[in-house]
Amino acid sequence: MSKVRNSDIRSELRPSAQLLKLTYTAASETAFEKFDRQCIKKYRGKWKSRNTVAEEKAIVRSDGSILRILVVRCEDGEEENATGLLWLHDGGYAYGVPEQESLLVDMFCGDGSCVAVLPDYTKSIEAPYPAALEDCYSVLLWMKNNAEELGINPDQIFVGGSGSGGGLTAALCLRARDMKDVHIAFQMPIEPMLDDRMESESAKDNNAPVWDSRKNRAAWDLYLRDMKEEIPVYAAPGRETDLRGMPPACSIVGDLEPVKDETVLYFARMKKEDVPVSLRVYHGCFHGFEVTAVNSNVALNAQRYLLDSFRYAQKRYFAHNEELPDPVESMESAETPEPEEEEEKDE
Repeated sequence: MSKVRNSDIRSELRPSAQLLKLTYTAASETAFEKFDRQCIKKYRGKWKSRNTVAEEKAIVRSDGSILRILVVRCEDGEEENATGLLWLHDGGYAYGVPEQESLLVDMFCGDGSCVAVLPDYTKSIEAPYPAALEDCYSVLLWMKNNAEELGINPDQIFVGGSGSGGGLTAALCLRARDMKDVHIAFQMPIEPMLDDRMESESAKDNNAPVWDSRKNRAAWDLYLRDMKEEIPVYAAPGRETDLRGMPPACSIVGDLEPVKDETVLYFARMKKEDVPVSLRVYHGCFHGFEVTAVNSNVALNAQRYLLDSFRYAQKRYFAHNEELPDPVESMESAETPEPEEEEEKDE
């Protein structure tokens, strides 16, 4: 499916879809810049959470410039050797700030078992690839080298994010696998932007709310601008066909969004290489439904699924395990997404 009709959207999401169509209209560099200013004004410096607190820190880049990060902890303190989570914000690689990710990060860190680090990475309106990836990889190494100070287990560093943050998650895991200087125990690339070629059926002429083909194309063009040579897999992880040695992975994706097919294919490739994967495709859902239609039944279902998968990974996945355990029965194949009626039974 590419062209999305109102009747294709789950009935409980249609009111949100109408509003979001008016809000998320960015489809050019100028529009992305405007939306970034709005995000900064609305979110920067404001951590909206019931259970966690965010401390702003600074990391010095190799060129001497400052990279702002947030370190998020449970308000009541955390366990010793907590899971370390590098969480990367959405925004089509072009806009956004880490503070906008408070809902999911609060969910993962709220019980004190996890400490999250969120970088305010370089956006494509400021500089194209590889600036964002270099920032995020520097923070990944910083987490490894400062694990004791952060109170995290260096053998249990997770990486996650949605949209462009999901694409950066996949790219970091590929680079870490190849460089072998840090071991990622688990990845959560949610609704990830993976493939700049946009050749799949879901990516063509998609007019879904929030994120459609026009925005997707504009975002990729901005992120990869001035690249004259072949696009590297660290820029567009969907181009990588050899996914051996990747960390266990979990994701969700709506079946109406342009990145649906590339997400399913990427997880199928990992599964083929015996990487434990868990993917749930949500029918009648558009990009970011789990945080934009936050009180809908399907969003609550997706949030529970992500949290359950995250807690499962905390119990099972450590970077230096020589043999990773098999996924539990509830972990689903990328090739067999869960039917809608089964999701509704979980409500």
